[in-house]
This record gives sequence, structure tokens and C-alpha cells, in this order.
Amino acid sequence: MARGRREIPPCSKTYGFPIYCAAWIPLDRISAAAAAEAEEKEDKGQAAEQAEEEDKGKQEGSEGETSPSSQKDRLLVALGGGGGEGRSGVPNALVISEFDLESRSLSDHPVFRMGTDAEVPYRMAVHPGGSGILCSFPKGCRWFEWDFLESKESHKLALKSSEKKLSQLEEDGLQLAVAFNAEGSMLATGGEDGHLRVFKWPSLEIILDQTDAHATVKDLHFSLNGKFLVSLGNNGPCRVWDLASSTAVASLHREDGEVFGFCRFSQSTDNSQILLITAMHADQGRIVSWNTLSWKRLGSKKVVYDPISAFNVAADGKLLAIGTVEGNIVILNSDMQVQTLVKKAHLGIVTALIFSQDSRALMSASFDSSARVTLIESRKSSGLSMSLVVLVTFLAILLYFMKLKGVV
Repeated sequence: MARGRREIPPCSKTYGFPIYCAAWIPLDRISAAAAAEAEEKEDKGQAAEQAEEEDKGKQEGSEGETSPSSQKDRLLVALGGGGGEGRSGVPNALVISEFDLESRSLSDHPVFRMGTDAEVPYRMAVHPGGSGILCSFPKGCRWFEWDFLESKESHKLALKSSEKKLSQLEEDGLQLAVAFNAEGSMLATGGEDGHLRVFKWPSLEIILDQTDAHATVKDLHFSLNGKFLVSLGNNGPCRVWDLASSTAVASLHREDGEVFGFCRFSQSTDNSQILLITAMHADQGRIVSWNTLSWKRLGSKKVVYDPISAFNVAADGKLLAIGTVEGNIVILNSDMQVQTLVKKAHLGIVTALIFSQDSRALMSASFDSSARVTLIESRKSSGLSMSLVVLVTFLAILLYFMKLKGVV
């Protein structure tokens, strides 16, 4: 019986609730933001006693987790999910966990855990500047700020409810898609009711407001330069919005039998911008590419046979990741060739896939309550070895024919 038991690797941990959303935490930017805030307070002339306490805290932190070198190799992840508002006994929570690069393992226990009462966090978006994290709940969105908890052992990162009020989002229903642009100056939200909006951040001044963009907004993404937003719903075309004019500039239609799933802007091999959309056609999962100047369809590539449940692209565009309803993870290179395949990475549907900013790790989460970090292995050495094999084989064949002809 033991032989049939599934072995769980150290890079995977379960958290006791279905996980719907996940994100990497930009610890370096959070630390920089905290340092800037502390400097601002000091410039305003805080009391000498408070300054003394801050100095003491810095000394204690030097023994813990605040040095730049340790932060560089310290990877933190945020996870959200739960059992909903019923009486299932499954909690709703936000957690922070740590991944150790040396041992390739997620921490056995979360660094921080916050219960969210009867509300389950469905989506999250971390601000690129390190100021906080936006979470989407069934009734609306809430903003959380980072907080450093001091202890005798170390400084631990935590979350705290912010005093910042999101008046236009707090009571506006479930947002199935939330995202900041790369600079963190804009926030896009897509509602279960099909309402699509783009706000200036943090003022929440409206840039784009479309009440009937789709029947339901499933996914959205900012272009790399922040000029466009792409969105798609349960049916109908995928739409591209010009944020300068606040108008739709393209409607990207499906081919017969296709069902769009996820959308991401990316970079092609010549560093030009490209739009990628996942599509199911019968039992085939495809990635469809579109030109971002003409908005014409360039082609499609079959990548999996299982339905696609999650999709993401690395920041540099060199890697793509797909998660399936069967719990498999596929990492592709920019030519859409399979680089890594992890079968049954999860026992349930893959609900989230996020590349780290430096593309050295991929985090995945699942409805089965598990999170997993897959390190991206370089294929340069493998490619070199294959080239050598081909070269040696060619030389051997050439030498053989030269011997037959009496040349050597």
C-alpha cells in the first residue's frame, strides 16, 4: 500500500484551504519603501526616544532577515483562499510563506496567517512598488499593507488591514480579475457582472469605465508599455482598449469551436510586443498569438490536451507556463517548445501560476489546498551537450565514408 502513496516533495506544501490566488512578494521593494518612510519620519523630527527605539530595532534586525544579501535569496509568497461563507469548517485566510532556495523547500509553517472571517479572497494583485496588496472578496475589494513584526529571533513580514478606503470598490461585488500596470500607476478590475474599469492609482480617478465590456470579465492584462489593456470574458471576442482615448481599438474573434481562456502581453524573440491568448478547441489547449500593431492573428500552437486552468508569462517573455485541470504544469520557452513538464504537480485544478520577477522560479497553487515552487532549470548545458553529440556523430559518419573511398 505504501508503494502507491504519492510522495510530496519539499517544494510543495498544503495549507488547509482551497487556494484561489497567489503572488510573489517584492521584499526588496517593500524594504526600500519602509526605509524611505522611516527616513521621512526622521526628517520631520521625531522624538529622541522614538529614534532610539528605531536604532535598536535596526540592530536587532541585523541578526535576523534584513541584510541585502539575505533578502536577495529570500523568496516570500502570498496565498489566499478558503471554504467560503458556508459552514464547511474550512477557513478563509491570507497567508505568507517562505521558500528556501538552498533546500528547495517551502516553510513547514506560514510566516504569517490572517483569517478573513466569512469572506474568501478570490484574487490578489501586489503593488509593484511594494506599498501593499489588493484582494478581491465576494462583496468587493480591500487594501492591505505590509507590516514588519519584530521578535527576538527575526523580523517577520505580515499584513495589516489598511485605513485606505477604496470607496468605488469596497461594495461593488466580486472582481474576477485585478491587476496593476508595471509602474503601479494604474489599477484594472474586471467584475463578475462584466463591469471593466481602469483607475489611476492611488487616487482612484477613473480612466476607463465600461459597464458591459463582457458578460463576465474572466481575465485582463496591461501591455508592457501601459498603453493598452486586453480583456476577455466567458464568450464573445477578446477586446483591446486604448487607455489614452479610453476606447476599444480591437475585437479579437475566436475561430469556430474555440473558447478563449486567458490573455497576456509578452515580448517576442525580436523584443517586439506580442499578445498571447489561450484557447480550447475540442480537447486541445492552444496558445494563439496576435500582432499588436495590426491586431491580426499570427497563428496558434497546440500545447496540451487537457483544459487549461491557469496561464502566465515571465516578465522577460522568455518563458510561458500553463496549468491544467488535471494538476499538470507545463513550462514553455518563447518558441513554445516544452522546457519542463511536471505531471500531477497538484492533485486538483491549478488555480494560479506566477513567475518570480527574475524568472528563476514558478509558483503554482491549486484547489487541492497546495502551493508549489518549481525552480527553472537552465537548458544551456543540455543544448551544448546535444550540439556536441550531433557534431561528433556527423564527423564519425564523414570519417566512415572517407575510409570507404580510400581518402584516409
